[in-house]
Parts: sequence; structure tokens; C-alpha cells
Amino acid sequence: MVTSTAATVEEYLDALEPDRRETLTAVRALVLENLPPGYAETTALGMPTYVVPLERYPDTYNGRPLSYVAFAAQRQHNSLYLMGLYSDPEAERAFREEWTASGCRLDMGKSCLHFRRLGDLDLPLLARTIASRPVERFLATSARMHGRQPAK
Repeated sequence: MVTSTAATVEEYLDALEPDRRETLTAVRALVLENLPPGYAETTALGMPTYVVPLERYPDTYNGRPLSYVAFAAQRQHNSLYLMGLYSDPEAERAFREEWTASGCRLDMGKSCLHFRRLGDLDLPLLARTIASRPVERFLATSARMHGRQPAK
């Protein structure tokens, strides 16, 4: 599944093959258990996404809520998007070093972590990474990245 028209995360997961559904349901649980307060679960761009709602921060560069974390089933793999790392090169470097030290194989673009099974993931590191960015910190980093004033 590369694109989805699911209106909810539940619909998205229900449309997956059983093995993918099981893996991504576990990823969703990990995200929800570690997501700081203030983010909202939604679907955006055809995938489950955790965002700063427009009610909290409407002045985005593209008029859409700022995405913090997302996940998707792709043709050959699953993806976990960690936009908090994308906007913070130092945190991204530390994440990559810790992941590599864990012995897990790292297949990652700028913010997109590719994996096939839950066992491919360093779950404790992902939990800490997701929990590490309260909304205020993410907004400040995002504003700096886009040359805007931080949210108040």
C-alpha cells in the first residue's frame, strides 16, 4: 500500500495485510505510548500521522499541521517518519550513532526509517526519540528551520 484514502488510522490499519497490520499496529502503540501531550493523531498524505494541530499552531509554511511522526506501509518495506530528527541535525546524528551501536541495521533517509518487521527496530531508542520532543520544542526547532518566529 503506497497511497491510502483511509479517513482514520483504524481504516488504514484494517486495509493492510495481516502481517503488516500486526507490525504497524505495534508501531502505532509505541508512538501513542510515548507521544508527548499536545500532538494529535490523524491521517495525512495517505498515512497515519501525529501532528501539531492547526488550532495550536496555524502559521505553518504550507497551511497544513506540522507533522511530527508518521508511518506507512510501502511496496517493499514499512516506513517510520521522524520529523523531529529531520529538523535537528545534532539529534539525528546522535540517533544514528546510538542505533548503529545497538547492532540493528539502519536503513534511513533524512527522517524516514525503513523496516520490514518489528524486530528490525530499536524500540527503546524509538520510544525515547518520540518522547523527547514536547510540542514547544518541536515548534521552536521547526520555526528556526523555516526562518520563522517560534510559536507563543
